Amino acid sequence: MTPAFEALQKELKRLPGVGLRSAERMAIHLLLENPGAAQTLSDAITFARERVRSCSNCGNVCEEERCSICEDSRRDDSGSLCVVEHVSDLMAIEKSGAYRGRYHVLHGKLSPINGIGPDRLNLSNFEARIAEEGVKELILALPNDVEGEATCHYLTDLVKTESVEVTRIGFGLPSGASVLYADSGTLKSALDARQRY
Repeated sequence: MTPAFEALQKELKRLPGVGLRSAERMAIHLLLENPGAAQTLSDAITFARERVRSCSNCGNVCEEERCSICEDSRRDDSGSLCVVEHVSDLMAIEKSGAYRGRYHVLHGKLSPINGIGPDRLNLSNFEARIAEEGVKELILALPNDVEGEATCHYLTDLVKTESVEVTRIGFGLPSGASVLYADSGTLKSALDARQRY
């Protein structure tokens, strides 16, 4: 292995879900088997970095000030707000077709042991959205692990009003599982069977 190859492999391995062997295969593919793909990938990353941003309202991915979901007047306006950890979780729920309301993306979850407190989450406009958008139900679609549980408790304490029902998905998602890896049927069951939190 050369230093340049090892540097690329190391960077690819930092991507979520990519292990050493996958990073090695990607590096070989980009450098030797299909070198044209390396330039195409580089161009796509540069283009996306220049245009893509976080929605100022919910935290979803967008190219304007607000994302297409926040701007869509056809969304279910029954007063529900689904809180997710990552944009990929939002995308998984959208693909399932089980939910047509609004979202709020935290971009993480509380983890004091890793130095992630509330200031590191997308919470700057969370309480204002609850009031301004007339939220009646807060759906917590967060992972079923210690950090997810702590985040749910924190958000529930933030709401502190009888007019907002707090529910949490859980049925069909095993302990320690992430929304991202659940299939559409499991996500639909989890959302349909949510319970008061």
